[in-house]
Amino acid sequence: MAQHAPLVRPPGADAPPTCEVPHFAPVHVRGGRYQLRRLARHRRRAIAAGLAMTAAALVAAGPGNAERARGHPASAPPATSASTAASARVRGPRAVETVTAPVRIADGATVSLLRPGDRVDVIAADSGGEVRVVATGARVTEVPDVGATDTGALVVLSVPRTTAARLAGAGTTSRLAVTLR
Repeated sequence: MAQHAPLVRPPGADAPPTCEVPHFAPVHVRGGRYQLRRLARHRRRAIAAGLAMTAAALVAAGPGNAERARGHPASAPPATSASTAASARVRGPRAVETVTAPVRIADGATVSLLRPGDRVDVIAADSGGEVRVVATGARVTEVPDVGATDTGALVVLSVPRTTAARLAGAGTTSRLAVTLR
């Protein structure tokens, strides 16, 4: 019997012949261009919700030191000498006349977390998307029990007269939120 040599094919000979890829129309994703418009329409709600969630997270974090009162800084150590105490009086901040200012906060649930004596920062969110801090370190003097409405809830703050004017102006053009210090 005679042996036959194995049939050897060149590499790739069993592949089909090449052909041209047909032209396809471009693929369009539906609804993509309207997402930005919808986001722009709901921006005010998104900003208010974001501010409320930030305030709630700050309140939930709580004070780092449970022994001191909420919203009040730890007391400074006493002066070591008479000259140090005298220089602190000369360079210390001047007494500022404070007034009580009723402020309507957009999120009524946030106001229910406040107590008299708390220190808060007041943040204003304009309808154009601009966010700014209107008051820092304002002391809560009263949280009236009038209940939350669609427009928010009322809180009474003790602030300097100039800050009260800024709060009143911002309250007419912006939605206000508070963060606990």
